[in-house]
Amino acid sequence: MADEVEIGQVTHYFGKVQVAAIELTDGELSVGETIHIKGHTSDFTQTVDSMQVDRVDVDHAGKGQSIGIRIAEHARVGDKVYKVVG
Repeated sequence: MADEVEIGQVTHYFGKVQVAAIELTDGELSVGETIHIKGHTSDFTQTVDSMQVDRVDVDHAGKGQSIGIRIAEHARVGDKVYKVVG
């Protein structure tokens, strides 16, 4: 099984467009990498197809940035976000 490192948490979820706002509290994230979102009722893994910072498409984001990612399932505020490594 692959290792996971916590990189942030969900700060908002926009249900109509299925986008999660994620505050990166540690590490970095790039398009093409896999994330695992886990919370009280959320638990799913997906590949990051695209991400935005301030509504501008970016390929990479780091600690301290707030990013928007379209996600496949419902996420909730406070859900932890992990990057799957290895």
